[in-house]
Amino acid sequence: MLMSLAAPSVFAYTKPADMRKSFSGLVGIIEQELKQTVESGHLFLFFNRRRNCVKVLYFVGDGLVIFYKRLELGTFEMPQALHAAAGIAGIEMRLSELTLILEGIELSSVRRRKRWRREVQPA
Repeated sequence: MLMSLAAPSVFAYTKPADMRKSFSGLVGIIEQELKQTVESGHLFLFFNRRRNCVKVLYFVGDGLVIFYKRLELGTFEMPQALHAAAGIAGIEMRLSELTLILEGIELSSVRRRKRWRREVQPA
C-alpha cells in the first residue's frame, strides 16, 4: 500500500511517541516539534518506546490517514542517524528506507549504490 504513494519524503520522529495519540495529537507533534506542515504530502513516522508499534500519518488531499502496525514478535529497527542525532526531534529518510524498516530488513546489511539525487535548496 505505501509503495504506491508518491510522498516527497519521510520524516521519522526520534522520540518515543504515545501510541494513544490520534490525528490531532500527531499533527501537533508534526507542527510543533518537527516544524513541518502535515499538508506537505510527506509521510510522518512515530514509534513507541519498545519499538514494536509504528504509526505512519499522511495527508491524501482531502484528509488524513493513519497506518498503524504492531509486531507480535520483534522490534522495528531505527536508522543509525536516529541514534546519532541527540536532541533532534526528527530526521528525514527515503521511502525505500521506510519499506525496509516495515519489512524487518536489517538496515546495516543494506548497501546503497550511487544514484543522482536532486539537492534541496534551503528556503
